[in-house]
Order: sequence, then C-alpha cells, then structure tokens
Amino acid sequence: MLDEVESWLQRRSWAADRRPLPQLLNAKRSAGPRGTVSVVLPALNEESTVGAIVETIRRDLMSDDMPLVDELVVLDSGSTDRTAAVATDAGATVVHRDAILPQLPALPGKGEVLWRSLLVTSGEIVCFIDADLRDFQSQFVSGIVGPLLTDPDLCLVKAMYDRPLETGDTIVPAGGGRVTELVARPLLNLHWPQLAGFVQPLGGEYAARRSLLEQLPFPVGYGVEIGLLVDALNTVGLDALAQVDVGVRHHRHQDSQALGRMAATIYRTAQARLARGHLIRPILTQFARTADGGFAPRVHDVAAEERPPMLTVPEYALRRAA
Repeated sequence: MLDEVESWLQRRSWAADRRPLPQLLNAKRSAGPRGTVSVVLPALNEESTVGAIVETIRRDLMSDDMPLVDELVVLDSGSTDRTAAVATDAGATVVHRDAILPQLPALPGKGEVLWRSLLVTSGEIVCFIDADLRDFQSQFVSGIVGPLLTDPDLCLVKAMYDRPLETGDTIVPAGGGRVTELVARPLLNLHWPQLAGFVQPLGGEYAARRSLLEQLPFPVGYGVEIGLLVDALNTVGLDALAQVDVGVRHHRHQDSQALGRMAATIYRTAQARLARGHLIRPILTQFARTADGGFAPRVHDVAAEERPPMLTVPEYALRRAA
C-alpha cells in the first residue's frame, strides 16, 4: 500500500504554479461548457474576511483579461453580522441558505450549505473556499481548478498547504490542523489507506466536477470533507483524485471544545461509512467550569444527518433538464 500511495503522490500532487493562468484560460476555452467554473464560499459570521476573499477572486480571476471564474457565490448560513452586506459590496452573489429548497427546513452545518449550493450554481466545475481565510491569494482557487481544466481524467482536487497555529503573538509553524492529525489522519490510514497521501484531508478548499458532486451524499456538518473524500474514492477511484500545494493557509482557530465537537462529527461520519445502518446517533458530553468552582456538563448531538445525492432531488433534475 505504501508503494501505491507514493506512486499516487508522484503522479497526482503538484504545486500551484505548475499550471500558469494563461494555460488554464486556454484550457477553459477549449473545454467549452465543460470548463465553466463556480466558486462557492460557505459563510457564517465572516464579515471580517469574506470581503477581501471576494475582491481578490474578482480582481485576479474574473476580469476581462482573465475570466477564469464564471460565478462567485457566497452561501450565507444564517449570519447575524454584516457578512451578506460585505460580500455583496465586494461583488459576490449572496444567497441565504434558507432561500434554497425552502420546503425542506435547513439543518445547521457547513455540509448543508455546500449541498444546497449545487442548486444555485451552474458551473460544471465547483470550487469550495472557506470564508474565514486571511491573507487570501487567488491561487487557492486557480491552483485546484487548474488540474480539472487540463486533465479530463480528474474529478476532485484538494488544496494542500502549511497551516500554522496562530494565537496572539505566538506562531507554531505546523501547529494547525489538530483534528486532522489526531482524528482524520489515523482514521484514513487505518481504514482507507489509499487516501493516506492527502496532506489536508479536512481542508475546506477543494474543487470537483459537478458530475461527481451530484452523485454523492453530503454530511451536513463538519464531516462533509472526509465524507466526500471517502465517497469520491469509492465512486471514481484514487487516480481521479489529486492535490495541489497552494502555500500557507491563515485562518481563525477554534477552541479545544469546538475541536472536540468537530472530531466527534468526523469520527461519526467515518464510522457511518464503515458500517452503514448499524449505528445509533451518539451524543458528546463536554465540561465547563462553573462560577462556584465545579464542572457543568454540556451535551451536544453529534451530527449524523446527510443530504442525498443531488441527482435524486426533483428540483435539481428539473433545473439541469432546463
């Protein structure tokens, strides 16, 4: 298995500058409708960062000289700050989660808005970018879209990057990605060793062909990335998956209890794929110090719901047919 992973790494891992923008634009034009690109930013209270991301993408990848991206959509997951206004002012199309399939009440979670985004985008290549990134560079988009434009055999491309842990003035160069190292990587190595070569399996920056995404179920919570990766492996095979080095990812870091909830959701998503239909919905108990010096338990549901493949949703089928 190690030989297979090393072979895949050599054949399916690149740096972002491997494919210059003029080459990508030529490939896009040659591909015709198959080369249309939609960028989706799932956002929940990201007013401090979403505007700069939108402005960078529009400036670098949506100009008259470099029209690589055809549409840029911010999916608002119920923000209570100015996320929607900031994104609109920066030039994005903003769609509220609840306006999509309004007859189906929305569930909380990142995967929910990614799933719904397929109904309000039209590109045959869909690129997801987290909205909390700082010091954002457009190669996060062009780097992962590029292989899909130039290689018809590829179906999903994930970004890889350095992920420093930044807390105040303290920077730990490789300290980010704690859930990746403690939960996701062991799970993948033990149960799906073909995927062991992915540097950032939980990264929120990846691009895929619509023809793949519409076949896959979407875990509604933080398990969406590992769920899509595992299901893509089972659907199209390892050689249709790739990764691109886009540099350094700067973003907001979660506290340990939030990471615990993320870890439980990711483990539950993996568990469901190992034994579908044989599991009960679990809960996670965490503890917080109380004013009187004791500890109070806080119980959280571990998200297990998934949305079905978009191809099975009648509204989506009608839209595609039209």
